[in-house]
Amino acid sequence: MVEPLELPDTYNAAVHFIDENPAPDDRVAFIDDTGEHTYGELRSRVDLAGRALLDLGARQETRIAMAMFDTVDFPAVFWGSIKAGIVPVCLNTLLTADSYDYILRDCRARILVVAEALLDQFAPILADQPHLEQVVVVGSDGHGYPTLESLCAAAEPSLEPAATNRDEVAFWMYSSGSTGIPKGVRHVHSSAMQTVKFYSEGVLGMNSDDVVYSAAKLFFAYGLGNGMTFPLGAGATSVLLTGRPTPEAVMHILATHQPTIFFGVPTLYAAILADPDNSRETGSQRLRICVSAGEALPESIGLEWEKRFGVPILDGIGSTELLHIFISNRSDDVRYGWSGKAVPGSELSIVDEHGDEVPPGEIGELLVRCVTAAEGYWNQRDKSRHTFMGEWTRTGDKYLKDEDGYYLYCGRTDDMFKVGGNWVSPFEVESAIVSHDAVLEAAVIARPDEAGNLKPKAFVVPASGAEVTEELAASLQGFVKDRLELWKYPRWIEFVDELPKTATGKIQRFKLRELDQSG
Repeated sequence: MVEPLELPDTYNAAVHFIDENPAPDDRVAFIDDTGEHTYGELRSRVDLAGRALLDLGARQETRIAMAMFDTVDFPAVFWGSIKAGIVPVCLNTLLTADSYDYILRDCRARILVVAEALLDQFAPILADQPHLEQVVVVGSDGHGYPTLESLCAAAEPSLEPAATNRDEVAFWMYSSGSTGIPKGVRHVHSSAMQTVKFYSEGVLGMNSDDVVYSAAKLFFAYGLGNGMTFPLGAGATSVLLTGRPTPEAVMHILATHQPTIFFGVPTLYAAILADPDNSRETGSQRLRICVSAGEALPESIGLEWEKRFGVPILDGIGSTELLHIFISNRSDDVRYGWSGKAVPGSELSIVDEHGDEVPPGEIGELLVRCVTAAEGYWNQRDKSRHTFMGEWTRTGDKYLKDEDGYYLYCGRTDDMFKVGGNWVSPFEVESAIVSHDAVLEAAVIARPDEAGNLKPKAFVVPASGAEVTEELAASLQGFVKDRLELWKYPRWIEFVDELPKTATGKIQRFKLRELDQSG
């Protein structure tokens, strides 16, 4: 067990990541759509943003909401807030007005910092917010509100760090809502630097020579580490993309900026591989590591990617509650189809429904003990008590461990089901289906047959050019029968144009269950 960093009681994460960052002022910290931004420029932007928020009336422990795209302004506002003792709440930029209304009321943010292009989404709800006092627009036109640029231009260029505690809440993130209403997850000042030590340094070996690109956005826990805290912790360079990470946009970044580390999700890797012209030669020749999380990575995708791009994909699993990845493959130890082994600093336990640890080879629920666990959910005491059990955190994932310490993802606790007394892992069946050349994506749920017994049903997105026929459905059923135990093959196959997902790429199987019941 790797010991966590020893941090003083009085500790401000922004001082560690920004003020005391050893990277020289002229090194490039971020590359966004407007160009390159050095570490020296970042330090100045952080101080100005924090001072501007204080000038608006924010004080220590004031919460501000950030609905911002991936540009250099995001780290400026995020770290400027934290340095001032203000608590930033990171918002997904893909939500509806109703969702924003719920979150703003839930977190009670006093200030909203919002990208100009997102103002229309917020316009219907701003007037009735009971806690919101100020709106700041990131863009050239404030549409009646002050712009971040104008406020920073009027602010004093220096900012004293707030005397925060290492165990004090530094920032909030909202869970993706893959299984229901988003929950406010509160992380403390000490956690971000711990993830740098355990995962960025301990697994990836990220260093100052690396150029990093993360398709996952900064407002996600996965993207926050990949695209900001990890590269800052290493004194490296991070490439940011304002728009959607389409396969075309990602390949353009790989070719243009030649990153050494790329972070993606399984659906994105599959979509990139769907174009036979995409390869290392048309992307980045400097790639040394690729990482996947969000959903388990099917073996067929990992093998094909390594064949075409010349580097492995390190699959892993993390969560918003634990801030980042806690099980991962390693560059010198890749086992596709498996999540890998425990990340340094994380202790794992697989337990049955009574809380007793199960032996290797048996399926149970995964618990994690590590110092980066969140303080809890905001205003959801029952869910906090259920999830955060002292030193241990309940993940809600079903896993099994083999004798060598490798962990195999079986599915979300809510998604697992039994057929004839035998467990069925949706992921295992999905992995078998997507290895068929005619399939792009698949998702499996439980459906009762005429006798009321649960059986697998598959929703399948066909590959480009594949002809959807009854013969293809029968072929896929036989394909799975040849590879898995008989009870696991899908009794029904429904072809769809796309699968419902969260913005992190997680398949929303509960929506598929609702669709199946309504149909």
